[in-house]
Amino acid sequence: MSLNQLNAISPIDGRYRSKVDSLANFFSEEALIKYRVMVEIEYFIALCELDLPQLPKLSQDKVNSLRNIYENFSVDDALAIKEIERTTNHDVKAVEYFIKDKFDALGLEKNKEFIHFGLTSQDINNTAIPYSIKEAMNEVYVPLFMEFTAVLKTLVKNWEDVPMLARTHGQPASPTRLGKEINVFVVRLEEQFNLLNDIPSAAKFGGATGNYNAHKVAYPDIDWQNFGQKFVQNKLGLSHSFPTTQIEHYDHMAALFDTLKRINTIVIDLNRDMWTYVSMDYFKQKITEGEVGSSAMPHKVNPIDFENSEGNLGIANAIFEHLSSKLPISRMQRDLTDSTVLRNVGVPFAHTLIAFKATIKGLNKLLLNKVKFEKDLEDNWAVVAEAIQTILRREGYPNPYEALKGLTRTNESITKKSIAEFIDQLEIKEEIKTELKNISPSNYTGI
Repeated sequence: MSLNQLNAISPIDGRYRSKVDSLANFFSEEALIKYRVMVEIEYFIALCELDLPQLPKLSQDKVNSLRNIYENFSVDDALAIKEIERTTNHDVKAVEYFIKDKFDALGLEKNKEFIHFGLTSQDINNTAIPYSIKEAMNEVYVPLFMEFTAVLKTLVKNWEDVPMLARTHGQPASPTRLGKEINVFVVRLEEQFNLLNDIPSAAKFGGATGNYNAHKVAYPDIDWQNFGQKFVQNKLGLSHSFPTTQIEHYDHMAALFDTLKRINTIVIDLNRDMWTYVSMDYFKQKITEGEVGSSAMPHKVNPIDFENSEGNLGIANAIFEHLSSKLPISRMQRDLTDSTVLRNVGVPFAHTLIAFKATIKGLNKLLLNKVKFEKDLEDNWAVVAEAIQTILRREGYPNPYEALKGLTRTNESITKKSIAEFIDQLEIKEEIKTELKNISPSNYTGI
């Protein structure tokens, strides 16, 4: 049975495949194989640049031919490597044998044993995977994040002057502005995003136990640590981790996942607030022709985009949490628990993409119900009590908090009229009474 969207076990390869297609270039099995081939090829080129007597000086044409192996990597190439793996039962060794076959065609058959020279499979995996994550972040995640925050910033601008009744503990509180409340999320997201720039994309490259043992015994006069650092940083654009065991310690990768998780948590918070505002009728939603909101209730237009996003972010965060807590732990110099876990790196990214796109869709469907905003403010004149008692404090009026508490903490409705009557009986100057009467729920919105 061939795999398709209807029989895929994971919804990210089934129902949601079209939303996450872009990640296949970084996190699929084929992509991982390609990145491994790339590291092996670049490593061989770097060895040739050391002027070892056993290796040729490569012409630029030969370098280009070598790089074509991964730059023009195809599905057929990936299948060929998987076929070799059926015999080797080792995925990185299969890559080595594949490249050796390519060397025959390039006239480099005498140099085949310098493919994977002195390395362990983790020197390949722990450079290929951080490289793929870095590229996925730059080419997929960051552009979508920027699109997401741009939508929020547009709403901040559009709604910056819309007064809104705030609610603390679910109860009416000092009024705010809708644009400001959305801007809170913009700032939170951007502050966490800035932290991502401080996290290195770290890679291990140092042989079987991180000490360049095989390299040094073969060529003791070469500064292999310096070579490894330059290879990782200058050739691959990653940060060289040293010293290490056989594997990368993953501390920086864990920091990345934790930061992505915090960003997702902020978006969950946003989703829940927007869902609540829809339920309060603060927003209507644009209706798409032909869509069904409920199978039983024709009138409903459900806030499903915010719900979909929240659900996917929960799954993403559960996996990010496992990755960040598990990967930095490995028994002594190496165990294999990281290997199978790392194959799932693309999964939380996929659920995050699905979620971001759903939230963006939900935000773009919102229609401001200004009448509801105004009604909630008009129905809650009690919220200006804070303003009145603060001005009375300024004027030295005795026990202003207690006076307002007596007025507002009753079961009787507080209205514009009752507030005005309360102000009239205060023994204060007329200009202060005028100042107090000019305060309303819709203009008491602060900075």
